[in-house]
Amino acid sequence: MPPKRKAGKAWGIIGAVAGVLVIGTLVSTAARSGGGSSSDGSAGPRYRVTVPQTLSGGEYKLAKDISQQATDAMPHDGANEHHIKAAGGQYSSGTKSLVMLGLYGVVDDPQTAIDHSMRGMTSDGKTEVAVPDKEFTPTGGGASLTCGVDVRTEMGQKVTLPFCIWADSSTSGNVAETDASDVAKDPQSVDLQEFADKAAKIRSEVRKPVG
Repeated sequence: MPPKRKAGKAWGIIGAVAGVLVIGTLVSTAARSGGGSSSDGSAGPRYRVTVPQTLSGGEYKLAKDISQQATDAMPHDGANEHHIKAAGGQYSSGTKSLVMLGLYGVVDDPQTAIDHSMRGMTSDGKTEVAVPDKEFTPTGGGASLTCGVDVRTEMGQKVTLPFCIWADSSTSGNVAETDASDVAKDPQSVDLQEFADKAAKIRSEVRKPVG
């Protein structure tokens, strides 16, 4: 495949991955089933989600801000999330492409947000669960993340997609990564603890206190 065409296909795939995350957060916000008791968001500290120029200590550089695209797709209020804004970006590091997408506002039940987001990622019929989700505690401590591996068929190509999701009373976020050098990597070979550590670092970089 000529380099230009290959690069175009890689960006087409990462664009589709961004779409998957948008769909997942859209389902999370719009879902009408489940949910915990209603909250006014006053419990615990309040945060917003930002889109830095770099992530993971400078490893990834921002290629495209998708905040407006995501915000336009999201309902402002849902069954479990309220007064919602979205923030996200597509990032690159060598052959690796990473998408970070977050919501911030009021989250009634964080676990419901996580469950709906994961369900939304596989709702289009192109994405299947390859490694079931599991909770991971970042090495060195910190709030847990829910991580797994999906496989998506995009442009005739199987794409291995490790992801991690977090949620608290005011934010939820999803981080997913692809590697153009090995897009169809064996899902079972993905080190999810290592990816959870990376996602936790990214969470600390994008989640900022309100006020």
